[in-house]
Amino acid sequence: MDYSKFPLSEGKNGQAPTIRLSSGYDMPVVGLGTYSLTGDVCVNSVKSAISLGFRKIDTAHMYGNEVEVGRGVRESGVPREEIFVATKIYPNQYGNPEAAIDECLRKLDLGYVDLMLLHHPGTNDVKAYKAMERYVREGKIRSIGVSCYYIKEIDEFIRQVDIKLVLVQNEVHPYYQDTDVVPHIQNLGIAVEAWYPLGGRGHQKELLSDPVLTEIAMRHGKSVAQVILRWDLQRGVVVIPGSSNPDHMKENISIFDFELTEDEMTQIAALNRNEKHDWY
Repeated sequence: MDYSKFPLSEGKNGQAPTIRLSSGYDMPVVGLGTYSLTGDVCVNSVKSAISLGFRKIDTAHMYGNEVEVGRGVRESGVPREEIFVATKIYPNQYGNPEAAIDECLRKLDLGYVDLMLLHHPGTNDVKAYKAMERYVREGKIRSIGVSCYYIKEIDEFIRQVDIKLVLVQNEVHPYYQDTDVVPHIQNLGIAVEAWYPLGGRGHQKELLSDPVLTEIAMRHGKSVAQVILRWDLQRGVVVIPGSSNPDHMKENISIFDFELTEDEMTQIAALNRNEKHDWY
């Protein structure tokens, strides 16, 4: 399946369009990242995002907010089946993956998980993935994949598992474009998703004030954040920008009424520094 081109017309009621994963389920191409959101801030952020048209919410065991994410989804007033919830188990859980998966299901309290990922490579990651496969067969998880796996890791990993990965979630932003990795994964029929699409902790200010991106944004009457997210989508990369600010959330999902030109895509490609902002 080719994920390199998205149907980038705006979804109904301000929602993002979806792509069909290899598992047969549809996933929105824009979601809300919840890293660093905790307590009532997290609950209210999830509810605000859903009210603004978001239909994908991304969390993880490591974030410590699965309970709050689940509560936000339940209190949103939108039927559970209309919201795509993704979570991740951490390497220190791979030794007893069934307990980890059960904990995620219990904390989210949503009946099932739409997408579960391995947070990054680690000892027993194949064992953990095979446990997720069993939960897929039981209907408790709908789709599975990994995060922070690159060409070598992906090629070795897929030979050892039975159910095809639907998605790989990696650090992707204009200063770290994963130029070789993204098409490699997409050519396997696996979707690519960007975490830190706006640069990540301590680096967002520099990226959002980049002069090339600023000029492109002014040309379109958009923000730099919107230009970056649109650039990702035009590369076939799903995005999950995080925010607790409803104005920023609205901005992040309002990216389907303009298109970057080929020249602008080339200008952004030239910004790549292979500059990773996290350790994995």
